[in-house]
Amino acid sequence: MKALALYSGGLDSILAIKIVEEQNVEVIPVHFYTGFAGKIEERFIEEAEREYGIKGVKIVDIREDFLKILKEPKFGYGKNLNPCIDCKILFFRKTKQLMEKYGASFVITGEVLGQRPMTQNKNTLFLIEKESSLKGLILRPLSAKLLPPTIPEEKGWVERNKLYSISGRGRKEQMKLAKKFVLKSIPTPAGGCLLTDPNFSKRLKILMEKLKEYSWEEIELVKLGRMFEINNCILLIARDEKEKKVFINSSSPVFDEKNVTVGCIIGNPEGKEKEIAGIILRYSKIKGKVFIKNKWINADPLPPEIVHSKLVGAKL
Repeated sequence: MKALALYSGGLDSILAIKIVEEQNVEVIPVHFYTGFAGKIEERFIEEAEREYGIKGVKIVDIREDFLKILKEPKFGYGKNLNPCIDCKILFFRKTKQLMEKYGASFVITGEVLGQRPMTQNKNTLFLIEKESSLKGLILRPLSAKLLPPTIPEEKGWVERNKLYSISGRGRKEQMKLAKKFVLKSIPTPAGGCLLTDPNFSKRLKILMEKLKEYSWEEIELVKLGRMFEINNCILLIARDEKEKKVFINSSSPVFDEKNVTVGCIIGNPEGKEKEIAGIILRYSKIKGKVFIKNKWINADPLPPEIVHSKLVGAKL
């Protein structure tokens, strides 16, 4: 018997896998990378095996599919720009597509009833199952006894009496299970979706409003630098050498004659070139020219109060 597991890297998903593996089920962990949450580095796979004994994690890049639901989530956003319900449905739909490939009969997840108000209440859990066409096939080992029996339980693929009835936001029961399974280290709770961050959400929302069509290159850029909103464009200014390298290699870099301040432009700067140049020179603290859209612009540094009025949010 095989099962696919949604593996986040957090303690709950690790425990869910361990509980089901105890019942002689081969578990194949699947980790989704959305561009805002998840990991894509090989060391993530290595850490899972080294620290938690989770072998063979499959990383699945779903950025393009996720971008579609980000623009128009059927079930709306959370507090910021996080389309949590649509995101979970996408995860399960993608998992369902992988079931035949890996010969899996059901899906497991580390979700705990009542842990997250938007996606881990009974009504939403059942909605997600229905929307992902996995009704009865999603086993939640940590909260299974608080939920109706699933097909894996009814058919005897797993024993219900060996599952758990954990609920709420506490971690006491999970810590007991971590000791039982002798984990080398205890991971922090998984999460960290950038779309739940109010500052980044504000930046991304501006990008979405400025451009009808935008790419992952532009999304990655607004994760960096100081951000300025100027009419039909966005100006990003590097805060360190690493960001300078990214911006100078972008499709629309801006910089002063001495490369003291480097940034990039997203959108159309037409008519605002001198203002952009003035902001660059304000950060450079020099006078001179600024390179914008394949030409050098003469300008003077803008007063700090004008520069500040264009700055978007706090630093990320």
